[in-house]
Amino acid sequence: MRQIDTERNLAKTIFEELRSGIVSGELVPGTLYSVHDLAARLGVSRTPVREALIQLSERGMVRFERNRGARVLQTSLHDLEEVFALRLLLEVPATFRATGRRESGWVADLSAHLAAMRAAADEHDEAAFMAADRRFHHTINAASGNLRLADHVDSLRDTILLRNTSTVNRSRGMHDILAEHARIHELVEEGQAHAAAEAMREHLRHTARLLLGQESSETGDAEPPFSLDWTAFPG
Repeated sequence: MRQIDTERNLAKTIFEELRSGIVSGELVPGTLYSVHDLAARLGVSRTPVREALIQLSERGMVRFERNRGARVLQTSLHDLEEVFALRLLLEVPATFRATGRRESGWVADLSAHLAAMRAAADEHDEAAFMAADRRFHHTINAASGNLRLADHVDSLRDTILLRNTSTVNRSRGMHDILAEHARIHELVEEGQAHAAAEAMREHLRHTARLLLGQESSETGDAEPPFSLDWTAFPG
């Protein structure tokens, strides 16, 4: 048996607490927070707080300002476009590769995440639904054999959460989103790599169009000035 690294566990807990505070809006976008004040609020020393903030800055969630602290960033429409452009470039070929590899076990995990999405949709539980959605995508990306890709895509999703926006019950319902994931799952299970990758591409493009259009109209822009013609996979 090995000793538990309490400092490492503490740093992880602090990171998750700060990340949750940013996503929920408790830590307000545009606001500057000192390491000292955050440490006092959490009842911990400043060192693990600073380490957590460094990780959050790498995810684009905060920006350090010299001798002042860290400012929580606000996601712009252009940021959203860039996030979906990257997701298209990464997740489409990852789906193709994962489906083609047919490693044991992960498809069963994917089925479990889809079932969790379906149960959450039936219960109208958006938080549980989006958590299962996130696990669904991460499972496919990790099954591609590139864990760095999977973790990077997971961090990109935090950028979307920074804007505190969602298409759920605004542009579409949870069962609509579920249907798109069910189609991806079906093609993955059948081993149809090209079709599964194409289904992932259409899912991401559809989500991006709805989200960008929705947010653009709320900011007063008549048309979202973005291009979603990213073709990462030849199809």
